[in-house]
Amino acid sequence: MSTALEATLDPSLRSWVDAANHDDCDFPIQNLPWGVFRTDGSAEATIGVAIGDAVLDVRAAVETQALHVDGDLACALCATTLNPLMAKGPDQWRAARIAISALLAESAPARHELLHAMNDVAMCLPMDIGDYTDFYAARHHATNVGRMFRPDGDPLMPNYLHLPVGYHGRASSVVVSGTGIVRPHGQLKPDDGPPVFDVCRLLDYELEFGAVIGTGNALGDRVPMADAMSRIFGLVILNDWSARDVQKWEYQPLGPFNAKNFASSISPWVVTIDALTPFRTAGPARDADDPAVLEYLHPVTDDVLDVRCAVHLASAQMRAEGTPAMEVSRGTLADLTWTFSQMLAHHTSTGCPMRPGDLIGSGTVSGLTPESRGCLLERTWRGTEPLDLPDGTQRRFLLDGDELTITAWCEGDGHRRIGLGQCVGVIEPAR
Repeated sequence: MSTALEATLDPSLRSWVDAANHDDCDFPIQNLPWGVFRTDGSAEATIGVAIGDAVLDVRAAVETQALHVDGDLACALCATTLNPLMAKGPDQWRAARIAISALLAESAPARHELLHAMNDVAMCLPMDIGDYTDFYAARHHATNVGRMFRPDGDPLMPNYLHLPVGYHGRASSVVVSGTGIVRPHGQLKPDDGPPVFDVCRLLDYELEFGAVIGTGNALGDRVPMADAMSRIFGLVILNDWSARDVQKWEYQPLGPFNAKNFASSISPWVVTIDALTPFRTAGPARDADDPAVLEYLHPVTDDVLDVRCAVHLASAQMRAEGTPAMEVSRGTLADLTWTFSQMLAHHTSTGCPMRPGDLIGSGTVSGLTPESRGCLLERTWRGTEPLDLPDGTQRRFLLDGDELTITAWCEGDGHRRIGLGQCVGVIEPAR
């Protein structure tokens, strides 16, 4: 790690943006996540960086020469999506980070005219997503689901501990946090009759994270493990909404399809891998009797990310009455059996090309305890153990009007706490 990059992570570093110096702030100067926003009445989107309770207008900082970067990088920072910046690679990402840290540092002149209040901007999808692949990388989640649907056999499929299992999702239905989620229709199979086309009744959330690809690879080339983490621009929170009754009928023999293609929500801020450096560790851990990992998937860098997360649920009635949302799950990305580096190395092992802005989902993040199960399918054990909400109602699966909020953060001794913000969605009635 370069001295300049290390300086941007110094826990003693402070900003002239006062809110960024509060201990509970998601966006201290050590974070500097990237996003894309619009101001009121603006037709064109603009790249921004979150700092405290404000957004730095990066284009304005470039155009006023408050931000000192070279010409090619300056052009990328004035784009309407993050894709041109992502394509430039880690050296340029770090150059931008170092320059922005210098601009926002307490020792620099305050430039409040370059800021917008976070509450006054509309956040957009931060990148154009060409492709989206979702994995199934938490063995506790896979084990729980396997026990539900294959109670008499091995809950894990024979390939599970040999490779990261995944499926190709639908990039066109990835939406930014705050977008309403319309309850889907689908083909459902009653226990006592033929299939019918009807409204989904078993609507679920999935607590996940998404890795945003920065620099890709050419068709026919593979991304080796040693290089994989440097190809990842950063992380977002991901909620892969799921229609469980549609999924149950369609998933064999080829896996998820319409049960997953109607909406996937992501948080608006991309927290960079550089910002997550203090929270990287070796791994992932494997049990003593697990099979050895094939060489092309063997970890060679610190790829495990200890990102902690929580899910809160609030019914329409709770929000109307001012009742705080109820926490229904809490976990950590460190519980994954396969890291994002392994997912990327496996995804490209055939020579499949990745492109800047492509999205890789972790799959549901679940741990050993009931409280760490990352979806209602697990949390209520297929609806047999409903959750009691403060408004007196129960939840087996999501009802219309329910608001689901996922938050995520990193913290550790000797480091500033950084957050990933929120990923929020409200269930709207079927159309």
